[in-house]
Amino acid sequence: MKKWISLVSIILVLMSCSNHDQNVHFDHIELVAPGAVGGGADLTARTMQHVLQQEVMDVPVSVVNKTQSQGEEAWRYVQQLEGGNVISGNSSLLITNHLLGQSQLTYKNFTPLAILATEWEVIVVPASSSIMTMKSLMDALKENHHPLKIGLSPRLGNDDHLSFVQAAQKAKVETSRLAFYVYGSSHGVLDALQENEVQVAPMSLSEAKDAYERGDVQILGVSAPRRLAEFNDVPTWKEEGIDVVFSHWRGLMGPPNMTQEEIDYWNQAIYKMVNTKAWKQLLKENDFYPFYKNSSGASVFLERQSKLYEELMNGK
Repeated sequence: MKKWISLVSIILVLMSCSNHDQNVHFDHIELVAPGAVGGGADLTARTMQHVLQQEVMDVPVSVVNKTQSQGEEAWRYVQQLEGGNVISGNSSLLITNHLLGQSQLTYKNFTPLAILATEWEVIVVPASSSIMTMKSLMDALKENHHPLKIGLSPRLGNDDHLSFVQAAQKAKVETSRLAFYVYGSSHGVLDALQENEVQVAPMSLSEAKDAYERGDVQILGVSAPRRLAEFNDVPTWKEEGIDVVFSHWRGLMGPPNMTQEEIDYWNQAIYKMVNTKAWKQLLKENDFYPFYKNSSGASVFLERQSKLYEELMNGK
């Protein structure tokens, strides 16, 4: 009899654990995009909206854009909420804004829910450049005479900047001597390359893709862990002797103090979303790459990214 009672108890506990997220029901989901319509954060949110509504959820999903202060407006809005039906996109800006003294918020002020996707960073030079490899670039950067001018956008402290700094550090380049020139957009950087105002530029692959396919620039290497199928002629940084994999990631987070049931709700919903054909196709069409991590994986990832970015920005 005792064994029977024990067995029933175990079954009831297991049923409770597997179904406890079913107690969570939202009448409406709001996705907050920390950026203007048409930007990367907006694109991610609207891709999510489409897939969640079509294939995952039976409730309305809306997108709200908060455009001020490099994501700060969006994140302050979410940070003051309770409950898990309003969630926000995030990116490395959440970390670098704080490190640059532009925000008091960190990922610890929120509930990490997922890392969704990544773009990869590339280093480009003009098509006519005599620099043909990452090694020759790093050798040139080590020279004291006529330092190369490095273009990037839209500001120092972003992934373009920090990925280049990390690559240079691995190559034993004195990064304090690097000469960065900041432009308002990636188009401005590409124009500057054509005019020889700068000689090299780090940027996301999606920003360099059209210029590369037109033959305007060379891509010396991509920060992915392995060669990309659609750019199989482009070596990885690791292949070029620089042991760096750098992701330009996008994720999700919710208000602080979300319940475990709410977190489990989103773990299940996002897992279903990232495994749909529609999500995978939309990633491909927009030059994003799968990089899924659930809530616990996102927490670990954000902690490691915060430490990495702090070290890079402090020149360690």
